[in-house]
Amino acid sequence: MSAPAPRTGVWFIGARGSVATTAIAGCAALAAGLRPATGMVTETPPFADSGLPAPASLVFGGHDTADCPLPERAEALVAGGVLPHGLPAAIGRELATADAEIRPGGPLPDDTREDEELIAAFAADLTDFGHRNGLTRTVVINVASTEPVPDPGGRRLPASSLYAAAALRAGCPHVNFTPSTGLRAPALRDAVAACGLPHAGRDGKTGQTLLRSVLAPMFTQRALPVRAWSGTNLLGGGDGAALADPGAAAAKNAGKERVLADTLGAAPEGRVHIDDVPALGDWKTAWDHIAFDGFLGARMVLQTTWQGCDSALAAPLVLDLARLVARAHERGLTGPLPQLGFYFKDPDGGPAALFEQYEALLAFAGTLRGER
Repeated sequence: MSAPAPRTGVWFIGARGSVATTAIAGCAALAAGLRPATGMVTETPPFADSGLPAPASLVFGGHDTADCPLPERAEALVAGGVLPHGLPAAIGRELATADAEIRPGGPLPDDTREDEELIAAFAADLTDFGHRNGLTRTVVINVASTEPVPDPGGRRLPASSLYAAAALRAGCPHVNFTPSTGLRAPALRDAVAACGLPHAGRDGKTGQTLLRSVLAPMFTQRALPVRAWSGTNLLGGGDGAALADPGAAAAKNAGKERVLADTLGAAPEGRVHIDDVPALGDWKTAWDHIAFDGFLGARMVLQTTWQGCDSALAAPLVLDLARLVARAHERGLTGPLPQLGFYFKDPDGGPAALFEQYEALLAFAGTLRGER
């Protein structure tokens, strides 16, 4: 009798949010052959022999402070035009199974536990998840709402860092798909250096910044000086509500600005504005206005409009990262993975331009195959 196929855990922070729900539903649909793997780079030919865990082998769980069950959350995403009609019913068992593995997050406003108690509780949840499901490893991925930039003199760790510290304690690789602090908290510096675990982040690159990372190198390579680059985002849903907080918006915009500064050599004049428009739900519109100089000082402008659904853009990237980081852990890789900068606004090193990041990612696929 053959041994059962190994299974890999994916533990979402913000497990009942739009991104996690879309990723869980999408993985189930892909595994069942109901939908194609649109948007998943790891399902393209260069990754075919990289030893990545199969979508059907992924087991989902997570932490969340919300209590809306995943099947209901998925139906709400259908109503919002994010998920296709009939999908929640077709994968109802998979959604219910994942929902049963979601544990209460925190800290909530009335939570009296200190940081160490919270970290220990979260780490125990991760360990129990692995044991209960017979998992070879679990990748922790933060897809929760953006936190405000923490107070440097604050006594407590931000929630994202509590979850990240719990991942390290439980021996789990970590991915931060948000602009929140996560593993970059100064108090975690020594633990991160000593953990011997692969990790990647920060802030997933899904829409406006993805386009910026393509356009900015064009201006640099064609010797066209950029005088100003301004942008506006209109979005609703949980992200819109969270980013209505000026502190959270500042954390989000830092990554957007870094892409331009790293590629152009300096941040151009202009800012990004984020407006919460609840009626848009999970959909967003992003505008960019780029003022640049041409030959003999001719002043020109490029304007772009990006309209899309953040959850549907993010979900395939999250599944990519779960598979890539799990395989990196299996191969014994440790520390930050700059080769995964392709997926992030504020990555752990590596080039800033998307095409160069893609080449680094393809080289990483070779590393995962065991090539030199």
